[in-house]
Amino acid sequence: MSRQHHLRGVLLASVACILWGISGVAASSLFMLNPHITALWLTQVRMISAGMILLVFGQFAGVKPFAIWRQRATALRVVSYGLLGLVPVQLCYFEAVKFGNAPIATIIQYLGPFIISIYFLLFKHVTPTRPEALGMIMAFFGTLLIVTHGHLNSLAISPVVLFWGGLSAIGVATNTLLPRPLLPKFGAVSVTGWGLLVAGICLNVFGPVWRDHVTLTGAELALILVIIILGTVIPFLMFAHALGYILPTTASLLDAFEPLAATVFSVAFLNVQLTNYDLFGGVLIILAVMALSLNGRKMINFLRSFRTE
Repeated sequence: MSRQHHLRGVLLASVACILWGISGVAASSLFMLNPHITALWLTQVRMISAGMILLVFGQFAGVKPFAIWRQRATALRVVSYGLLGLVPVQLCYFEAVKFGNAPIATIIQYLGPFIISIYFLLFKHVTPTRPEALGMIMAFFGTLLIVTHGHLNSLAISPVVLFWGGLSAIGVATNTLLPRPLLPKFGAVSVTGWGLLVAGICLNVFGPVWRDHVTLTGAELALILVIIILGTVIPFLMFAHALGYILPTTASLLDAFEPLAATVFSVAFLNVQLTNYDLFGGVLIILAVMALSLNGRKMINFLRSFRTE
């Protein structure tokens, strides 16, 4: 592969991660502007709209998105992916943003790769390598700094933020593992499109999206479009395209742009105040995930094993 293609993949993945970070900032702005907008309502609107757009795109691109429903096993897998993967990674993330702020919510969610490592340790009996063990220690201390600000007898952030952020980190793990067997056959566009649409529709059990009569200003509607288009559809397509040029390990390293973008834009536009503990803890977590990703060849092999299970 040429250097030009590698650079193209790096740029695509980097911009995609920055756009994901911006979507968290846009959601934080919405929650501040309109108290009637709930995390549930915003997640439903985002999932249903983005899912439909991706599926229409897939249909015109010749992906044949309806093929995934022809077998019971693949249909159940995509439903479980939507409910157990996408719901926690998006709904719980927005809840953490609503009760806290975008930088802290994104950094806590960034712990997801370590949930995957713990899964392999407990259920696959895979002992972490030295880089992985070092990364786990760094991530632990980084999280401890953010949560306690150096005072171990008290919490510096709301337990509610920690709860929703922790669930979103678990969601990152399930969001990574569950769709793996489907991707080689059906493609990322169909799998993600159906996962989003199924999850968004099923969330109506907890609160029908049409029941909440939310009045939106022009600015609020623009922010919602930013979350749907710039924060979901476009970065997903860019990131999926980038994987055709770069290795997944390289792409996972570039994920660091998401919490960085969320932090920079929150401080610049929302006047969010972060302490030195937050910043240093966030840097530790980002470096920890990089340490894990640099040793990611073995993890990729294990993820591939899910295709045959």
